[in-house]
Amino acid sequence: MTIGYLRVSTDKQHPANQQEEIRRFAENKKLIVNRWVTEIASGKKSERDRKLGVLLRSLNKDDTLIVTEISRLIRTLTDIMAIMGKCLERGINLYTTKEGYSFDNTINSKVLCFAFGLVAEIERNLISIRTREALALRRAEGVVLGRRHGSYTKTNILIENRSVVISMLNRGKSINDICRHFNLSRDTFAKFRMKYPSVQKALDRKESIRISRFKNKPIEG
Repeated sequence: MTIGYLRVSTDKQHPANQQEEIRRFAENKKLIVNRWVTEIASGKKSERDRKLGVLLRSLNKDDTLIVTEISRLIRTLTDIMAIMGKCLERGINLYTTKEGYSFDNTINSKVLCFAFGLVAEIERNLISIRTREALALRRAEGVVLGRRHGSYTKTNILIENRSVVISMLNRGKSINDICRHFNLSRDTFAKFRMKYPSVQKALDRKESIRISRFKNKPIEG
């Protein structure tokens, strides 16, 4: 059986162009599309939660699945590799019309699948590296990672609302005003300001404006 899979992201898009392209491809391959599966879904959504998941589970050995682009299946390379792996393992042929990818039982397909697998592994490693770097940066900024304990939750309120705190200081609000606004103590705010130079700068700027206004205030008498 040969199945044409069509996916659009919104109901304002039309799959007719995809269908015509798959039909021409099938004719060149001397194939007849026996079934069409169309769905409206984001490519970011897992295949398990889409018609695609049901379709893949229903395919048998020597069935053929045709899509216009590999991204019609799913967006992430790791998930694409998982789908390709399932197809090859179960003897299902997968073709893409635009890129010209062929995943079947040929040597070229196995080489291509190996290349995709290598790139997917690189992508996973890069994600892992970016995650570690982000965690290291948060630690350097004084963010306590892991399970929340005690005063961390209150400090984290200020961390997550740092831009709001700076904005309040720029509008002339006092530390007491900020502590009342977020329902926390001056000690918690003191720990917070020591970790973030931008907050201390806003406090210094506020104090400079106050001193300047005091100096320029006319003396009565």
